[in-house]
Amino acid sequence: MILGICGSPRKQATEYVLQRALSQLEEAGFETEFFTVRGKTIGPCRHCDYCLREKRCLVEDDMYPLYSLLKEAEGIVIATPVYNGGVSAQIKAIMDRCRALGAEDYDALRGKVGMGIAVGGDRAGGQEPALLQIHTFYILNGVIPVSGGSFGANLGACFWSRDTAEGVKEDPYGFRSLDKTLKMFMKFLEKTG
Repeated sequence: MILGICGSPRKQATEYVLQRALSQLEEAGFETEFFTVRGKTIGPCRHCDYCLREKRCLVEDDMYPLYSLLKEAEGIVIATPVYNGGVSAQIKAIMDRCRALGAEDYDALRGKVGMGIAVGGDRAGGQEPALLQIHTFYILNGVIPVSGGSFGANLGACFWSRDTAEGVKEDPYGFRSLDKTLKMFMKFLEKTG
């Protein structure tokens, strides 16, 4: 199963792009699961070390269903809107809260394949730094980060939304980067699966 995580609190451009990516994966024969932060409560990590002692997170909120999905997934697609040159606070909370997943099972995410999607309101609105944050999270947790390769998708799928859902639909370069990244993502899934 491929897990798509949408880090936008709104149903706009980021969700549209992620749903399109998941549809392409389904067309290629992969089972997918969609998780959105919209309407959910996912608190920040308290770094209280409860998870190190008890092998579970002290904060019982909407992160718990995501833990199960992350364990089950063979591939992860994190899609984030770009806020202040980085990932959304909701995606950062998910990343930080995965500390509990690692405390429960150090290898919980190891060997999975991961890709990133970043949607910025400006053409150069911080998409690449946001993708670097996603790749860093993957590397620290043993996930294999996949980009689209050079010539148009260096770190992953980068979109320019012009701050609207309609704007992202008119970004041919964004969709080219998505297609290139998905192609590499599927190659890695086939090799590791």
